[in-house]
Amino acid sequence: MAAGVPDDTRPSPDALLKAAQREARGKFKIFFGAAPGVGKTYGMLVAARRRKAEGVDVVVGVVETHGRAETEAQLAGLEVVPRRRVDYKGRVLEEMDLDAILARRPALVLVDELAHSNAPGSHHPKRYLDVQDLLAAGIDVYSTMNVQHVESLNDVVARITRIRVRETVPDSVVDAADEVELVDLTPADLIARLGEGKVYVHEHAQRALKHYFSPGNLTALRELALRRTAERVDDQMLSYMREHAITGPWGAGERVVVCVDPGPDAANTVRAAKRTADGLDAELIALYVETARHALLTETEQARLAEALRLAEQLGAEVVRVPGRSVVEEVLAFARSRNATRVVVGKSRRSRWFELRHGSVVDDLVRSGSGLAVEVAPSGDKAEPSSPIDWLLGAPRTIGPYFEGVLTTAGATAAGVAVNAYIDPLPNISLVYVVPVMVAAARHGLVPSLWVSGLSVLSFNFFFLPPLYQFTIADPANIVALFFLMFVAVVASALGTRTRAQTEAARREARTTAELYAFSRKIAGVIDLDDLLWIVVTHLARLMSAEIAILMPEKSPSETGKLVLRAAFPPDSDFSEADLAAARWSWDAERPTGRGTDTLPGGRWLFMPIRTSRSSIGVIGVLSTGEAGEISSSARRLLEAVGNQTAVAIERVALAADIDQARLGAERERLRSSMLTSVSHDLRTPLASIIGALSSLRSYRDRYDDITREELLGTALSEAERLDRFVGNLLDMTRLDAGVIVPKREPVEVGDLISTTLRRAAPVLKDRVVVPTLAPDLPTLSLDFVLAEQALFNILDNAAKYSASGGRIEVEGRRADGGMKGGRVEIVVRDDGPGIDPAALDRLFDKFYRADDGDRRRAGTGLGLAIARGFVEVQGGTIAARNRRDRSGAEFVVSYPT
Repeated sequence: MAAGVPDDTRPSPDALLKAAQREARGKFKIFFGAAPGVGKTYGMLVAARRRKAEGVDVVVGVVETHGRAETEAQLAGLEVVPRRRVDYKGRVLEEMDLDAILARRPALVLVDELAHSNAPGSHHPKRYLDVQDLLAAGIDVYSTMNVQHVESLNDVVARITRIRVRETVPDSVVDAADEVELVDLTPADLIARLGEGKVYVHEHAQRALKHYFSPGNLTALRELALRRTAERVDDQMLSYMREHAITGPWGAGERVVVCVDPGPDAANTVRAAKRTADGLDAELIALYVETARHALLTETEQARLAEALRLAEQLGAEVVRVPGRSVVEEVLAFARSRNATRVVVGKSRRSRWFELRHGSVVDDLVRSGSGLAVEVAPSGDKAEPSSPIDWLLGAPRTIGPYFEGVLTTAGATAAGVAVNAYIDPLPNISLVYVVPVMVAAARHGLVPSLWVSGLSVLSFNFFFLPPLYQFTIADPANIVALFFLMFVAVVASALGTRTRAQTEAARREARTTAELYAFSRKIAGVIDLDDLLWIVVTHLARLMSAEIAILMPEKSPSETGKLVLRAAFPPDSDFSEADLAAARWSWDAERPTGRGTDTLPGGRWLFMPIRTSRSSIGVIGVLSTGEAGEISSSARRLLEAVGNQTAVAIERVALAADIDQARLGAERERLRSSMLTSVSHDLRTPLASIIGALSSLRSYRDRYDDITREELLGTALSEAERLDRFVGNLLDMTRLDAGVIVPKREPVEVGDLISTTLRRAAPVLKDRVVVPTLAPDLPTLSLDFVLAEQALFNILDNAAKYSASGGRIEVEGRRADGGMKGGRVEIVVRDDGPGIDPAALDRLFDKFYRADDGDRRRAGTGLGLAIARGFVEVQGGTIAARNRRDRSGAEFVVSYPT
């Protein structure tokens, strides 16, 4: 093992935790195929029969044989749990009985067609959710599925076969399987089975051969299935290695890691790694290790690094940035964690002097003995100029740090002289000069600390080495002391400088993280798109000291796809036609465009597209206000991070709006359906009675006696009045929803209100015993008499519907405070019907809601109580319903303020 590389032989805690979670669940095995007819169900039944022969308790939850004799033969001898029958729109569907299987609790259950959608009314909408319940109960499950049902491959299969499969299974379900067994069959054999009628009946088979089951389609589907199974096996191998602390690599499959650096050949290194990965048919990962030296990179180097990482993304590589102290240590640790087999690095074009001071990554990787194949990408012939002054990068250009170094050195000298004056001369008095060296390194970097080191050596020689106050050395032994002072000063300077660089890097990262956190908190609760965009542009403008604009596509039908300015800071930012064209190109190509990029680099603005996994959202424009007009790579990374958060936030706002619209649409649909139900039943019933009575009178008037004619006219009149009440209720509810009802208040006596309403309701209460009760000295109320009467009428009408003929209805007017002056007045209506189902109390006053008491003959639209509540509340009153305590029946309480 290479020196400095950590020897971590402990198993991964995450891997052990996942293994422990799997132990508590049932085992899940998927029989995976490329197309229907390859034998997945047959293979699952054969495996199940083997398990049963071993003594395992096996049951069949659901198996679809599709009439295949060989498959049906394998079912013999296996216990089959009867399916549950579901009545859906007049059709009887059969589904797996999840409850019966859970109650039976077998050791292994067979569940065919994992992607199947269950019938409405089932426990879960999808069969794979039933499987998850079985696994959670500790029951092992065998299941089957085809590659076209994998969610992430659904669109790929659709492009291949020209058929979109609607039933899919999330990738996480497939990845959670303990075993995935590939059931494979060559396209020629599958086509032969299809022709023999072993997959579909003859007519369907001929149609399938012309479309889905073509040799090209089957070959492509087979490759997809093989690749998806290989990915699953690779994940299982990685999990096993982490659980058992196996460092690897295990060369079962190829995985290439390319080390990206800020050198001029970084792009060539990435391209070489891509060629290597393509040649090995391997996954490519681009890795950049961010060490302390990252803080000293020039703008040119940062731009080269950013360009190389973007190139890696464009070539399909996974880009990973990791912080670390040593490039070699981090590369080796990362390669082992990902089971990489090959590392591609670029040969440094720096001078030998640079490699002596900083080391060579290539040499250290080759000497590490890690089992990795190290490939060195070719570089240019001309070495990168690495002048002896490259260590001057970051040196202060002002005199302040150097003058401060003179003062701190003088202070250390004075302290040393004072110590020598009061204490016998100390042999290690030179250590006082370590303090100013460390201070200079920590505050100002390498060059000022070396300046202080030189001053310290001269001061030590002049003030402490005999002969004193001369730059000469009489005793040769003092030369050694002076040399070691210089050595200690330089080492302390280097260590202090490294610590300072690491601290500054950590401070920058912390500042960036804090800014992103503050930004995420700002946009977390925003639900309005314009407010969100204004927060984004103002936040970015402050962070980057630049003009910021966001352009998004126009939503109007006439301008579909046109980008328009949605937010900008400052608000008066202007765009020329060339700027808008650059923004449009960035939107179409989904690539950064404009200043500092390869596309339209002469433009004023930098445009960067923002998108989510679903779709493109818009374009962010940046106009630097600095002297150079360029945007640094660090600022561009910050812009990308904020852009990603912005895209997610915009999508969240859009989804919230879609959810609101869907909720409103569902409510409108519910109300429309309820309205149609009421109109089709409750309004047609009285119309039918009216038409029947009047048509009978018209056709057979001479045959009826006077009593019969009066009865028919009475029926027509009562049904017309009932129809009038229904229509009036609909109109009243429309007025309530529109908010146009304004009470015309006047003094109202409670007794007059009750007596007038009872006279009006006499036709609907004719077969009931009505008992009015009025408390003495009730105060006069300020109400709209018409609205209050209608509300009370609707309550009485409801009581009549739910009271039997000859039943008793009580109407009581009383004080709410037991007779005290002031307060509120209550009007209570009690009936002796069946009462109110407790589950219906919360919805009793909802529009179109009718309590189900088992009697379908009760007429009504379900609007009466809703209107009563609206008319009561618009006058400042309240209405409540409850069951009677003294006997069966309902009690409605209307309360008005006095």
